[in-house]
Amino acid sequence: MIATRTLRRPRVLIVGCGDVGLRCVARLLPRSRVFALTSHAARAGELRAAGTIPLVGDLDVRTSLARLAGLAPVVLHLAPPPKAGDADTRTRALLAALAAPRRRPARYLQRAQFRGRRSAGGLVGRFATLAAPATGAAIGVPRGKAPIVPEGVGRAAARPVRRVPVRLVYASTTGVYGDCGGASIDETRPVRPANARAMRRVSAERQLRAATARSAVRASIARIPGIYAANRLPLARLEKGTPALIDADDVYTNHIHADDLAAILLRMATHGRPGRAVHASDDSELKMAEYFDRVADAFGLARAPRVSRDEAEKTLDATLLSFMRESRRLSNRRLKRELGVRLRYPHVEDFLRTVTAARK
Repeated sequence: MIATRTLRRPRVLIVGCGDVGLRCVARLLPRSRVFALTSHAARAGELRAAGTIPLVGDLDVRTSLARLAGLAPVVLHLAPPPKAGDADTRTRALLAALAAPRRRPARYLQRAQFRGRRSAGGLVGRFATLAAPATGAAIGVPRGKAPIVPEGVGRAAARPVRRVPVRLVYASTTGVYGDCGGASIDETRPVRPANARAMRRVSAERQLRAATARSAVRASIARIPGIYAANRLPLARLEKGTPALIDADDVYTNHIHADDLAAILLRMATHGRPGRAVHASDDSELKMAEYFDRVADAFGLARAPRVSRDEAEKTLDATLLSFMRESRRLSNRRLKRELGVRLRYPHVEDFLRTVTAARK
């Protein structure tokens, strides 16, 4: 009975089960059976220990994704796009895998054929009459007579059952907006990606909206800002003394705690509107240097030195500079009104106070 209950639990597939994915797993268990797709076979043990059923597959190798078809009615797509190109080929491969016909194992087909032979003799089950084949005769049925087969076998072979679209939640990024000059924006703001990384995210969003329009999936899109948690803070940067921008040149950044993000993604899986984007962001309105200062103060570290934008362009690496070129403040009204989300950490300071209290 315990095994039967386990098999009947709702299934959830997590594609790209990293830190946030594992936080989702902790919330899903034990009420759900969670499958985790990873491209690294070495992670199977870690994922199994977390309570998932690990699947090894690579979004860059379509043939490795055959087992995903019909596996779970809910999918959390947390995998990043490829590192090159303007299109997200990984999302394209995932959509194709989810839409593929589900393969039945040979033993299932053998059982179905056996049931068909018994039913043809009128022994068991519910029946349906189908048209006689053009050539040959069915097993156990005189030539020219319509074979009698189980409704679930013969009819399914003649007319495939329509599959309910998978509910999919995609972890996108607020980088799709590009630089907004510090303006306060909502989800109706047109996307204007400023780098190839953000272009690939826009590509994924468009693919998912197109797939939703043709009822292949029911996709909701979470646009995510900077994620932080106890294990995701800029401590190494502060200890290294990497500079931040002076206030006149600084940019507004947006944040979400990893635990709150996991809760948002799962809420979207049940209440997200198809094709709808939502800012998965907290209430903070901090400039980048302010954020670094709050973290430094909470951990008793020296604050980051300040430099002008011109100086930063000469001394900092390109990836860091790309974040320093985009400034925006996100509205999360849709998150609260449509999804009814109540954040555990509405502000970065709410989390950092717990750090300060723990250090005393």
